[in-house]
Amino acid sequence: MKKIITISISLILVLAFLLIGIDDLSAQCPMCKMSAESNLEAGGSAGKGLNRGILYMFATPYLLVFALGVIWYRNRLEKVDE
Repeated sequence: MKKIITISISLILVLAFLLIGIDDLSAQCPMCKMSAESNLEAGGSAGKGLNRGILYMFATPYLLVFALGVIWYRNRLEKVDE
């Protein structure tokens, strides 16, 4: 029971720190933000490409870790079968 309370308190503290920092997160890279906003106001589409690039950079580490996990799992299964 004590372990569950400790985990719950830790989770609440982490979430609180994340929520406190949300305003700061939107202020990252002000030059990119200004450039994308001015381009979109002028009728351009550079903001969409910027968002796709951000999503690409966000997804790449997760895909690499997933691929390594699959390779490890397959190798582990081969060793168990032997």
